[in-house]
Amino acid sequence: MGKLIKNHWARLVILTAAAYQIGAAIECFFWPKIFWDFLTKNLDSAVTGAPVLQIVNLLLGIVALAWEWPLPLLAGTGLHRSIEARLVVYPLCALCALLIYQGTNSGLYYLIGMGAYF
Repeated sequence: MGKLIKNHWARLVILTAAAYQIGAAIECFFWPKIFWDFLTKNLDSAVTGAPVLQIVNLLLGIVALAWEWPLPLLAGTGLHRSIEARLVVYPLCALCALLIYQGTNSGLYYLIGMGAYF
């Protein structure tokens, strides 16, 4: 019973992180800022000019949201049931979220959810 509750709690945390990541990506379209710009200016080109990092964050947030709140197409498949696959994809989501300034909370939520799934 405890494993079921822990997995459900991790699912809710990842759902929150994905929704927050989508909102952060949309906000980053209007106010582009890299979180690590106080250390280096090399990553500024990822958000200014062509919004590559914003689009990647938006797509990863939608994928994580569709995975945790299953689309009818995805529900019940082996990919949806696999926690190992989630532990492969969610670090990528967290890394992309942590790169933009608006997505730092989302990245931390992903880390907490991955820890609960692990």
